[in-house]
Amino acid sequence: MKKLIAIIIIVGLAILMSQTVPDKRAHKLAMMKAIKEYVDEEASNKGIADNSITRVGKKLVTKTIEEVLAKKMTVTNYFLFNTTHIEMKEKNQLLSLGLLGHVFTFDKEMLRDALEEAALEKEEAKLEKKRLKEEAKAEKKRLKEAAKAEKKRLKEEAKAEKKRLKEEKKRLKEAAKAEKKNAKESH
Repeated sequence: MKKLIAIIIIVGLAILMSQTVPDKRAHKLAMMKAIKEYVDEEASNKGIADNSITRVGKKLVTKTIEEVLAKKMTVTNYFLFNTTHIEMKEKNQLLSLGLLGHVFTFDKEMLRDALEEAALEKEEAKLEKKRLKEEAKAEKKRLKEAAKAEKKRLKEEAKAEKKRLKEEKKRLKEAAKAEKKNAKESH
């Protein structure tokens, strides 16, 4: 009888756990809450006053992290619980554990690393965008110069052809004149 009760409790607990596994949204919300708390704590530790500029900065940092989480966070379900991971520094880092409808987040050191990596990725993306823009500008300039050189070449060719035709016309005119003169002399 005790075994049956233990089995029923275990099965009931397994069913309860499987039905209360948090979804990706719950993990994301828990991570965002932890990040907001971390950012607030870091700001107060550094003596940064809570003013409108600070709030805008905090929102910007939070938004950046939220975008990175949306792109890189993966949820792995294990029937009774789930975990979220994010790829950081070419390693798969455990972010949180979801169990019985709750999400448990992990250490602040990892959050600091995630924030730094997100800022670094954003800066790298900005630099890459700038580099591509400069490359496009240089290519546009090169194409413009090539088009200008081609236009100049075609203009010179047209000018040379015009000169050749003018000389040909002059030669034909002189030949016709000479022929006319020869015809006049032979009569």
